[in-house]
Amino acid sequence: MEYYHLSEIIHRQAKKFGDEEAIKVRNEETGTWSSISWSEFSKKVTTVAEALCHIGAKPQANIGIYTQNRAECLFVDFGAFSNRAAMVPMYATASVPQITYMINEAEIEILFVGDQWQYDNAWLVLQENAWLKRLIIFDKKVKLAGNDKQSVYFDSFCSHKNRTSQDIISVEKRIKAAKDEDTAHIIYTSGTTGEPKGVVLTHANYKAVMKTHDIRLDYLPPRYLSVCFLPMAHVFEKAWSIYCLHRGCSLAICSDPKEIQTCIKEVRPQAMCSVPRFWEKVYAGVQEKIDSSGFLMRAFFRNAIKTGRKHNLDYVNNGQKAPWGLRMRFKFYNKMVYTKLKKVVGIENGVIFPAAGAVLSDKINIFLQSVNIPLIYGYGLTETTATVSCFPQVDFEIGTVGKVMPDTEVRIGENNEIQVRGASVMKEYYKKPAATAAVFTEDGFFRTGDAGYLTEKMGIVLTERIKDLYKTSNGKYIAPQQLEAHLIADKYIDSAIVIGDQRKYVTALIIPAWEELKEYARKNQIAFDSEEDLCNNPKIIELFEQRISSMQNEFANYEQIKRFALLSEPFTIQSGELTDTLKMKRAFIADKYKDIIDKMYE
Repeated sequence: MEYYHLSEIIHRQAKKFGDEEAIKVRNEETGTWSSISWSEFSKKVTTVAEALCHIGAKPQANIGIYTQNRAECLFVDFGAFSNRAAMVPMYATASVPQITYMINEAEIEILFVGDQWQYDNAWLVLQENAWLKRLIIFDKKVKLAGNDKQSVYFDSFCSHKNRTSQDIISVEKRIKAAKDEDTAHIIYTSGTTGEPKGVVLTHANYKAVMKTHDIRLDYLPPRYLSVCFLPMAHVFEKAWSIYCLHRGCSLAICSDPKEIQTCIKEVRPQAMCSVPRFWEKVYAGVQEKIDSSGFLMRAFFRNAIKTGRKHNLDYVNNGQKAPWGLRMRFKFYNKMVYTKLKKVVGIENGVIFPAAGAVLSDKINIFLQSVNIPLIYGYGLTETTATVSCFPQVDFEIGTVGKVMPDTEVRIGENNEIQVRGASVMKEYYKKPAATAAVFTEDGFFRTGDAGYLTEKMGIVLTERIKDLYKTSNGKYIAPQQLEAHLIADKYIDSAIVIGDQRKYVTALIIPAWEELKEYARKNQIAFDSEEDLCNNPKIIELFEQRISSMQNEFANYEQIKRFALLSEPFTIQSGELTDTLKMKRAFIADKYKDIIDKMYE
């Protein structure tokens, strides 16, 4: 297979696939989907490229985009690449200080924005910023400030009057001059501590991703539909979407992550990358269904899962043909249970569902594999253009985050740190030579900051983020993420953070899964007027004590949670507990809930 510079790839696919579907877009008001063909996609990219050239975008310039997922994100990305310019994606939820930091450091003069909220934030920056000169607005419903003479709507930006024959010639020259070493994206890490760092990813990095994934995922069909719902500012969705386009697959754009369950039921995709939280909710929903069934149905469901586990994990995954009786039982349950379960979610056509970005518990992973959901669990970072490892189709190892990708070197360094070397590793941190030097070894390996070890089959087992390890006052090391993964696998727990650094024992702050907990309270005649009432109810506290105790058997005594507190308010990006990539800001949470935490140690 040939691998092309990103400035060429859409146009080459348009020649090959023409009027076939490239992108599906949902009308949020009507709930209907419309298609954009490869030919239309190519024309849109050319239009944007020429319009950018017309307004002064230069090769090696940095162009910002600040929006939720939209088809226009792809038009702008590839239009910028045609000018040899780099894109700087910003999360739709980013605050004024966050976008100001990126605009200043990356010297962004042109910024594409999505809706009213993003426009209002960007307008505040534009009025006082030395770099930002122009806003281009996707949403036609956005109302401009009365004195705004520097903004234009996307449709107007793309009009013919904003392009000349000279622009056409300039763009063609720039595409011909494009190099693999050119910067494609500067993706800022949200970071749980310290200032953000701009990860410089080149076109060569993306070419490497295409090659390694083609080798590992050689079983995929030539064409498929993938739902795009993770933020396109996140490297996981960014790299996966580019890989899908490289294969000539179509993307269904979900602009609101909260609507993902509706979207997948409407389009019934073959693929979708997601974070483990999505699958944790699927698991919790199935468990709730099983638990609420009668005795015979519970036994039926559990036997179905047991059969699937034995068939898929004990035989198929080991390259063996299952015994005839097991194959027949599996075929029966696949028709009567697995397929029906997947239809309820909208994933019955699934071919591949990559999942990464956080810890997925082995229990949930085994369940998903057992009910015939093609989950591909993996591991990667922004600095490695996403994937370092992922499950092969067969011969994967539960307990790992997959097998090291082809043409990628992984070794274990000091403090059990996972270190990576390969063509997908970033060029540098933008304008941060000291930070760049600090994360590379003398022989060119990238220091991930994650601790772990390699199996005999080159599977990676993650043990913890090195900087997140807690050391209790008794000198014992605690890996909080492993404990947290066990907690949130419980159907009554939505999220949790483990506390223990320099403390004499381990505690946790827990946010209940309110829908399930309220249903439990009603069934058990536990009166409540608010969520706070439930948090303080002795019977509810006893329920959590029992469930937490039962799930800690595999942990050493010093690792086990001795006390906990239930919180009535969720952790959110807006309230400061989460980064834009939904990682917990541990120091912020520890400070915000200091009084509650201290009380658990009295």
